[in-house]
Amino acid sequence: MRFAILLEPTPTGFSAHVPDLPGCVAAGETREETLQLIRDAIEFHFEGMRLHGEPIPEPASMCEYVEVRHSIGTA
Repeated sequence: MRFAILLEPTPTGFSAHVPDLPGCVAAGETREETLQLIRDAIEFHFEGMRLHGEPIPEPASMCEYVEVRHSIGTA
């Protein structure tokens, strides 16, 4: 399964969360560390869902980038 994650820089490193798995988050000092931690967090999240008899959701979120023109100082 492949889940979309949102990876963001922070003042102390990076944070990540999974839109399809509310509450599934991770933070680390480097991008690579944070990616490994979010993989671990997803597995841990699944384990908790299984223990509570909850179904594992299919990935549904998608990521797209849009280009916008930005002009500073114009009305």
